[in-house]
Amino acid sequence: MNRQQLRKSLLAQRQALSPQQREDAALQVLTHLQQLPELEHACNIGSYHSVRAELPTAQLNKALQAQGHQLALPVLHPVRPNHLLFLRVSETTVWRPNIYGIPEPVLACTDILPLAQLQILLVPLVGFDLEGNRLGMGGGFYDRTLAAWHAGRLPHLQPIGLAFDCQQVEVLPHAAWDVPLPRVITPAKLWDFRN
Repeated sequence: MNRQQLRKSLLAQRQALSPQQREDAALQVLTHLQQLPELEHACNIGSYHSVRAELPTAQLNKALQAQGHQLALPVLHPVRPNHLLFLRVSETTVWRPNIYGIPEPVLACTDILPLAQLQILLVPLVGFDLEGNRLGMGGGFYDRTLAAWHAGRLPHLQPIGLAFDCQQVEVLPHAAWDVPLPRVITPAKLWDFRN
């Protein structure tokens, strides 16, 4: 299958999961995530607002905040098209839908948390393979976001994909600009591709 066919197939599998299966999966992913040594102390975590049958992040995000971590969620960059900025969020954050209908915090320069200050970045995905290659929705937002990390300029940043078990495939077709992930967490396990 080519990338578009594979994306369509994986999205259909994800969509076929019941709301209860999705919520149960999210709790299992949270359990794996909370066992990471990086989360033993409060840190800055980039996350996202799940949409379109993605692994639910609402409870996961609340749990991370309750544990004292500073959460930052993405907004579409107002000046650099197809790029993301991450903004600190709290209980008082004002949300609005972006052009894709995804809720994002209202942009305030004082809330921007640069990637250099994030320790962990949770990444959505459509599929991943046994080498950590990631298939996204096709917009390239996270490949652009992770380009500096991939080039070695953000050594303290730890990208981690979040996925359902059904999103894992043997091999993904990938392009030169695709950024593979060092780790992916599914309900079944933590996949570590760093070795």
